[in-house]
Amino acid sequence: MTGGGIRIVVVDDHTVMRAGVVALLSSETSVEIVGEAGDGREALELVERYEPDVALVDLRMPVLDGVATTTEIVARFPRTRVLILTTYDTDADIERGVEAGAIGYLLKDTTREQLVDAIHAASRGETVLAPRVAERLVARMRQPAQVPLTAREADVLRAVADGLTNAEIGRRLVIAEATVKTHLLRLFAKLDVNDRTRAVVVAMERGLLHGASGTGNSP
Repeated sequence: MTGGGIRIVVVDDHTVMRAGVVALLSSETSVEIVGEAGDGREALELVERYEPDVALVDLRMPVLDGVATTTEIVARFPRTRVLILTTYDTDADIERGVEAGAIGYLLKDTTREQLVDAIHAASRGETVLAPRVAERLVARMRQPAQVPLTAREADVLRAVADGLTNAEIGRRLVIAEATVKTHLLRLFAKLDVNDRTRAVVVAMERGLLHGASGTGNSP
């Protein structure tokens, strides 16, 4: 613990990483670390007990992850600002954190000075984003409106992600191989890609497909 200043809790399931953050901030007189937690459930107990100004929260944790923890803190303890501090910078992770109500999103390669500045800004109610995160959000906003996939197109794409050939996809979905090719060509157009692998990757990036990677190049 430190004495005086902005009251914070540090929430990270990795003991070494959590200790590193605490050590990084231990000599900062403007920050007071009032508690440490290894998962989201422990974090909520600390926030309820100490009513900190800022909670530094990792994104992926057991018991209750960073998004669920952020949602709970924002709903139940509105005076506590949540700063996501994580290694993950995918569009989906960033959007989930921001949509949950986090006032900031930092990456773990941030410097001590940047972290301290971010804590001060968050305590004042100011939005704080790591430069790389801000760039991704701006790029995402500039993308053309997303065209939704039909149920059949999604089925075809999931089959591609499972590594099936066109013939195998046809047998799985009980449709002709030519129909599979037609769906793939429409998918390519909607996703603005030229091959099967890229179609799966782009769909995953846009949250249209989860937990798989595609193979093959031709329709």
